[in-house]
Amino acid sequence: MSSFLPTPRPLKQLTAFTARVAFLVLATIWAHSTRAATPPPNIILILADDLGFETIRANGGTSYLTPVLDRLAANGVRFTQCYAQPLCTPTRVQLMTGQSNVRNYINFGTMDASLTTFGHHFQRAGYKTGIAGKWQLGQALDLPNKLGFAESCLWQHTRRPPRYANPGLEYNGVAKDFTHGEYGPDLVHDFVQDFVTRHQKEPFFLYYPMILTHDPYQPTPESKDWDPRAIGEQVNRDEKHFADMVAHMDTLVGKLVTHLENLHLRERTLLVFLGDNGTGRGTRSMFRGREFIGGKGTTTDAGMHVPLIVNWPGVIATGKICDDLVDTTDMLPTLCAAAGLTVPSAPTLDGRSFWPQLRGEPGRPRDWLYSWYSPRQNNDLSAREFTFTARYKLYRTGEFYDLASDAGETRPQAVAQLRGDAATAAQRLQAALDHFAKVRPPHLDVIAAKNTEGKPAKANQASKKKS
Repeated sequence: MSSFLPTPRPLKQLTAFTARVAFLVLATIWAHSTRAATPPPNIILILADDLGFETIRANGGTSYLTPVLDRLAANGVRFTQCYAQPLCTPTRVQLMTGQSNVRNYINFGTMDASLTTFGHHFQRAGYKTGIAGKWQLGQALDLPNKLGFAESCLWQHTRRPPRYANPGLEYNGVAKDFTHGEYGPDLVHDFVQDFVTRHQKEPFFLYYPMILTHDPYQPTPESKDWDPRAIGEQVNRDEKHFADMVAHMDTLVGKLVTHLENLHLRERTLLVFLGDNGTGRGTRSMFRGREFIGGKGTTTDAGMHVPLIVNWPGVIATGKICDDLVDTTDMLPTLCAAAGLTVPSAPTLDGRSFWPQLRGEPGRPRDWLYSWYSPRQNNDLSAREFTFTARYKLYRTGEFYDLASDAGETRPQAVAQLRGDAATAAQRLQAALDHFAKVRPPHLDVIAAKNTEGKPAKANQASKKKS
C-alpha cells in the first residue's frame, strides 16, 4: 500500500471522529442561524438646534439642567472633541451625506435632491425611515422622500410659520396649523413616538433634528410665563427663556428613552445626540467656572464645538469619555457600521467611522479635521477654509492659531516664525489643506450665483473676515 495513503482508523475511533465533525458543523450552522435571527438595530439620531458643547452639565456647563443627557453620557460614550459647521444648513448637508461642504454645498436653505444620504443607505437595507423636526433644506414637496425619508413631520418645509407656540407643521407634505395653545416641539415629538410605536416590529432609522433650542427664546409649556395664546416669533422673546428651552429639550429626550423602554426596544436601539452648531451668538452661559458666550456663525470653538453623546445599553462602552477628533461627516459611516451596512469609502465619503471607539476599541482616530464653511446667506458667497487639531488651527489664508491659549482666535501667528510642535503641526495642517485644494466642483458656485436672483454676489474665495 502506498505510503501516501492514510492509515485506516478503527471503527470506534472513526465513529467518534465523525461525531465531533458533525457536532462542529451543527454548532456552526446554529451560530450563523442565531446571528441571522438577531434583528438589525434601530437607529435614532437626535440633532439639537443651536446647542453648543458648553450647555451640557456632563461637559462642565452649570447654567442649565440636562439630567437625561447626563445619564445617557454616564452610561454611554461622551465625546469631548466633536465639531460641526458654524451654521445649521451646512451642518445638515454634511451630516446627511458624510461629505464635506466643499463637495456638495450650494447655498443656505438648499440641498441638492440628487445627493445620497444616510436615509438612502438605511432604506436600501430594508429600514423604515423617518425624519421629524426642522427641515430648512428646500421647499419641493417631495424632497424629503427624494432624500431618503419615507415619513416626515417637519417645520419649515414649504413655508416658514411659527415653530413654538401655535405652530405650523407639515405631515408628509400636508400643511397643518395649530391655534389652541399647542407647542411645536411637543407635536413633533408626538410624531416621533408614534413612528417608533408603529415600526416597533421592524428595524427603523429615525432622524430627529429638533426644533429646540434655536432663537426666538420663548417660554415653553413648562415655563412659569408660558402663554398659550402667543402668536408669532416676535412675542415674549427673552434670553432668560433659553434655560427653559434647554430643559424642555432634555425632557423630550427623556420621554423618548422611556417610550423605548416601555416598548422593550431600548436594548435594540442606538441613540445618538448631537448639536448642529454653537449656541446662538451672544448667549451667555457658565462653563467650567467662567462665562462662555455662544458663537454660532463663527469659525471659532464657540461656533463649532458641539456635544456628542452615544448610548446603546449592552452593546457599546459604558461611562467612556472619548477625546478623539470627530465631525459631522463621521456620523453617516458610523451609523451604517453600527447597523452592519456597507457604505462607500473615501473619496466618496469624507467621514470616518468611530464605531470601533464606541465598542471600546482604538479605532482610527483622526489627526486633523477639515472645514470649508460658506454661510451663503444675504447674498454672501465668501468662504473660509481651514484645518485644525484639538490645539492648532490653520486657515487657507495663512492665519495660524494656538487654540490652547487663544480659543477666540484673536492673535494670529505667522507660520514662518513657528517653532517646535507648532511648526510641525502647521506643516501637517498645510498638507491637509493641499489635499482639498481642487476638490470643489466649479458648477456648484455657478448654481449658487444664479440663486442670488441677479443680485451682486461676493466672490467665492477665502475671506479674512470671519463669517
